[in-house]
Amino acid sequence: MELSFIKLNGAGNDFVFVDDLSNEIELTTSQVSWLCDRHFGIGADGVILVRPSERPECAAYMHYINSDGTLAQMCGNGVRCFAKFLVDRGYVQASDGSFIADTLAGPKPISFTVDEQDKMTQATVDMGHPILDPQEVPVNAQANATSPLGTPYAKDVAIESPWGPFSFTCVSMGNPHAITFIEDFDVLPDDLFTGAPKELATLDLEKIGAFYESNPIFPEKANIEFAHISEKGIEMRVYERGCGETLACGTGACATCVAAALTERAGRENDLILRGGVLHILWTEDDHVMMTGPATEAFEGTVSL
Repeated sequence: MELSFIKLNGAGNDFVFVDDLSNEIELTTSQVSWLCDRHFGIGADGVILVRPSERPECAAYMHYINSDGTLAQMCGNGVRCFAKFLVDRGYVQASDGSFIADTLAGPKPISFTVDEQDKMTQATVDMGHPILDPQEVPVNAQANATSPLGTPYAKDVAIESPWGPFSFTCVSMGNPHAITFIEDFDVLPDDLFTGAPKELATLDLEKIGAFYESNPIFPEKANIEFAHISEKGIEMRVYERGCGETLACGTGACATCVAAALTERAGRENDLILRGGVLHILWTEDDHVMMTGPATEAFEGTVSL
């Protein structure tokens, strides 16, 4: 099969996009893994099939497959790239300025800006309400705190590891996230770092991220965020469920902002500084999480599967 594709990224979180508005393409797990392989394939964190939506209010449906072949309910960087795909190719008119995307996590309203050539440069996505109830995240932990709106949630729950316990606040943005805030890196074991100095950049996520992602406390696994509050904003790295560390994670940035506000480590509006760039997140008083960030097209081509 000859497969045409477009490669896009949102803050370094990259995806292989396939136009499937005819709704005729089915990819096997091995085909997805090959497309995402950075040595033998195209290289990406996941594959997104652009399909027609069954919802009349939505422009199209984003079918996102992780690099390991598993379906993802939602991807914040992916949905901004989805918007760029639709706008740049005329499926959504640049003059409209907004549309609604369909995802496994439900409809997501998106507003966007364009350049002089009507190519999308930036998008703001209404990511909806954060899910805090431990059973719905899901996480096998008891709620031990209450949000400003009265929702019970799991706050700073200590989970053991071979390197000592880390405390996680659990939030779902359509997919499960567990966020730990690290204040002092020097107290952590030396073997958790790939070099000196001890800081977020040298933390060995392939080791500790993989341990917590598959921890039994997360019945559906989880995206694991390691965050540090600095003068610049909230610095973070993420080990994503199903694909390992990525340069950015939109839902992870949203969940981290919510967790920081819930635990009073930061306000409700923050710059989330990831390895691939900066996302601006606002958790509104009416409980919507708004994510603003870029999307960029790298190249397009055709491969044989």
